[in-house]
Formats: sequence, structure tokens, C-alpha cells
Amino acid sequence: MNEYRNINNIFYIFALSHLVIWTLVPSITNNNLPLDTIEALAWGSNLEWGFNKHPPMSAFFSEVFYKVFGAQDWAYYLLSQIFVLIAFYFVFKLSYEILENIKLSLISVLLLESIYFYNFTTPEFNVNICQLPFWSLVVYYSWKIFNSKEIKFIDCCLVGLFAAIGLLSKYLFIYLLISIDLLFIYLIFIKKTKKFDFQYLITLEVFIVLLVPHIIWLYKNEFVTVTYALKRTGLEGSNFEDHLLNPLIFLIKQIGILIPFFFLVNMLVKKLKFKINFKDKKLLFLLSVNILPIILMLITSLITGSEIRTMWMTPFYLFFGILFVYLLKSQIELKKIKLFLYAFLFLFFFSPILYSFISISKNDKRTDYPGKDIANKVQILWNQDFDKEIEFVTGEEWKAGNLSYHLKSRPKWEGSTNNSILNNSSQFICVEEVCLGRY
Repeated sequence: MNEYRNINNIFYIFALSHLVIWTLVPSITNNNLPLDTIEALAWGSNLEWGFNKHPPMSAFFSEVFYKVFGAQDWAYYLLSQIFVLIAFYFVFKLSYEILENIKLSLISVLLLESIYFYNFTTPEFNVNICQLPFWSLVVYYSWKIFNSKEIKFIDCCLVGLFAAIGLLSKYLFIYLLISIDLLFIYLIFIKKTKKFDFQYLITLEVFIVLLVPHIIWLYKNEFVTVTYALKRTGLEGSNFEDHLLNPLIFLIKQIGILIPFFFLVNMLVKKLKFKINFKDKKLLFLLSVNILPIILMLITSLITGSEIRTMWMTPFYLFFGILFVYLLKSQIELKKIKLFLYAFLFLFFFSPILYSFISISKNDKRTDYPGKDIANKVQILWNQDFDKEIEFVTGEEWKAGNLSYHLKSRPKWEGSTNNSILNNSSQFICVEEVCLGRY
């Protein structure tokens, strides 16, 4: 019991350290919020059930924080880390249920610090980060259903709830949901080792009901987010070579991303040897939530010739630590834990140091944009002609979004070009492709 408590405390110390470091470092070294965060805040100023690029949840959470903290940059770095740590927490919980060893559970989470999706890129709160807690929650409660003899109504409801929020964060969440569904279909209808339970339908019902408002919005807006997602893949301009080249590039990038991860794993074992037993229920589940989504992404690229952007894979590796610790647990030598911890600490501190160096040494990044200064100048120009507050801003998300965020009146972002708004306004000014005014 004392060992369990001590390891738990170490996990919370690690989590708190991660939160403090990755909130402070960008707060100190950046002059402006990153692009995706500003976009989310622009959308959040005028909340709808979807936007031109993405579903609504990243905007919703950003706006909640704006209502609480206002235009304080550190708050959005904190928001991002909260999402990361919620994911870490449920990885830790699941790892203990599967590994049944608190030390190995901690190791499975610490391994994630070697994947740059969970440190270097986390200051930018965006749709990829927004998926993380819901990805981990769906996997955790799916495991509850998968591993339980008696299925609980609440677990089915929670899977449906978190699956819907995850999909409303980013459509790529569907790859996890398909992977989990394929596992259950395989066990119920092919292997017949699991009985179908009508409570499974509760998950689907909750999921669909929560998506209805967004589906209606999509229909009314000509499926604009789906169109944008397809354009981002480069699908329209793909040729035969892309069906081979893009999947190959995808695989090479994934291997490159995981090099530090395998370096840390190697610190714990003599040789990376393991056997895969497809009759092992735990292993089957871990393969389904780790490997199968990546295979589905690869198949998508092979069939369509589409380009898979690196950052899209942000949530896909959350449970890699559990998978490899489970596969190698008989070979892990806890005597080598000191060597592992030294390597972990090196990566843990190297990443924020590198981030700080890049942020300070380079002055042509989005985070160097003088958003607050420009907003002050625009406010002065406005005050020369009008004595009432600015209520709306139009223009592309970056420039207009910065004004919406930095101006004290928090004007609503009304889209990239909204002539109908301007035509109905007698009080507006346009500065550098951005227009501001009153309704």
C-alpha cells in the first residue's frame, strides 16, 4: 500500500511539473499566442455548432477560458496542459488495470514524454490537443465495457458522450471509434467469444443525439468543414505516385517520431523481443487502440493517395507506453530504472529548453506577431471617429482573430468576408484587410 501511494505521488509530481513547465515556458518566451489558438478564440467569440475549418469544441473550450481569464496568454497555455494531463491521468489509470503493477504503470506514462506531441507541440491549444482527454476517456471506458462481465449503463453513456465530444473536436477521432467497433464486431460476430448486449446501442444513441446539432449545421453550411478537411489532404490533386509515396512518407515520419520513445524503452530491457498472442484479451485490446488506428490511416493514404500531416497523429500514440510495457514486462529490469530515469529527465528538460531557445532566437514566428500593439493602434483609430465600442470584426482568422482577442470590447469575429454585416453598419473602419464596426 505504501509503494502504491508513493508511486501515485510521483505521478502527481510529474504531472504538476509538466503543467508548470509547459505553462511558464511559452508564457515567458512567446509574445503572442500561436495561430491555432488565435483561430479557436476567433471562432469562440461567435460560437456556432461548427466553423469553416473544424467542428466547434476547441472554440468552445477556448471561449470558456476567455470568459474566466480574459486576454491572458498564460491561461491558454494552461488550458492546453490541462487537456494533456487529463489524458495522462486516464492513461495511468488504464495502465494499472492492465499491467497490475504500479511501477510499470508509471513507466508507461513517463514514456510519453519522449513523444514530442505531448511536450514540444502542446503550448498551441488546437483541435489536436482538444482530442487528447476524450481519446483517453473513450479508450478507458471502452476497456471497462470490454473487460466487464456485466456491462454498466453509465459506462455506455460515457463512451457515447466522450466519443461525440471527441468527434466534435476533430473528425479524425473517427479512426479510434472505428478501431474499437471493429474489435467488438470481431469478438461478437466472428470469434463469438463475447455476447452482444443491447446496452451497446446506448453508446450509439448518446453519440448520435449529441451530434445532431452539428449535423444540422453541416447541412445548412454545405458541409464546409468536410470540404476543408478533404482539401487539406491534397486529395483533389493526387496522382498515381501519391498512392505509394504519401504512405511511405507517412511511415517514415512515424518511425522518426518514435525514435526517442524506443530509446527510452531500450533503457529498460536488454533486447526488444516479444511474442504476440492474439488470444490474449488485454493485448488484443491494446493493439486495437494503438496499432489499428494507424493502420487505418495508412490504408486511407494508400487508397486515396492523400497526404497525412504529422500533427494529425497527435492522439494516436497516447497508449503506446502501455502497449510496449505490456509486451516487454517480462524483460523489463527494474534494476535499470536509474538509467531510464536519467534518460527520461534529459528528455523532460531538453524539450522545454529547446522550445525556449527557438522561441527567443527566432523573431519571424507567429508567436512574435505584435497583436496587442496593433490592437492598441486600431483602438486609437476607432476612437478618433466613434465613441462607442467595437462590436464585430471581419477578415481572415489570424489578423481579425488577434484583434478580437486583444481589444477590450471583445468584438465578435464575423467571418473572413462578411459584406452583409458591413452593409448594415454605418460605423466601421477597415485596416489592412480587416474591418471593424458596430451592428
